[in-house]
Amino acid sequence: MFTAQARDALYDIIRMRRDVRAEFSGEEIAEDVLHRVLAAAHHAPSVGNTQPWDFVVVRDPERLAAFAEHVAGCRRAFAESLPEDRRRTFDPIKVEGITESRTGIVVTYDPARGGKHILGRHTVDESGLFSAVLAIQNLWLAATAEGLGVGWVSFYEEEFLRDFVGAHDPVRPIAWLCVGPVSRLQEVPDLERFGWRQGRPLDEAVHLESLR
Repeated sequence: MFTAQARDALYDIIRMRRDVRAEFSGEEIAEDVLHRVLAAAHHAPSVGNTQPWDFVVVRDPERLAAFAEHVAGCRRAFAESLPEDRRRTFDPIKVEGITESRTGIVVTYDPARGGKHILGRHTVDESGLFSAVLAIQNLWLAATAEGLGVGWVSFYEEEFLRDFVGAHDPVRPIAWLCVGPVSRLQEVPDLERFGWRQGRPLDEAVHLESLR
């Protein structure tokens, strides 16, 4: 069993985790720390023990800048699609820290890993994708414990990122994570601070026996 101190530390890490954009210090992750964080991701549970993820580490400044340019274009397109009032709320929200973090980790999902007969995917095929997402969560919590920030970038076209990291069907890139040392972690999540959306209280999310 774990000590009360270890238990409380875990809950603190979960509570402190943030989707980081503007707080990256500009330092690069030390190799030993990066290895620990990736090892934590690789220890995630996976359906049929398939470990359907791969991690592409991107650190070349020119490649980081190229992806940041693509993301900026997608951000502009989203902003232009918004009603005027929502656009004013969205405008000051920073959506990525690609170059500032100095390290991008692209998580990919390979649905063919493990072959045709995967224990646990017979009736719920998405459990393979869910496994890769659990690896992301492990990475995120480990990074928080290491004093790092993580920002999940979702303003991109999947085909662009697929080509960017050299993924071929059926492999999909499912996340670009900006990972790096931070000056601090915000106490309040950015989307709440900027008035985009408030979080739900736990009582609204917990139901007994059914949703009805």
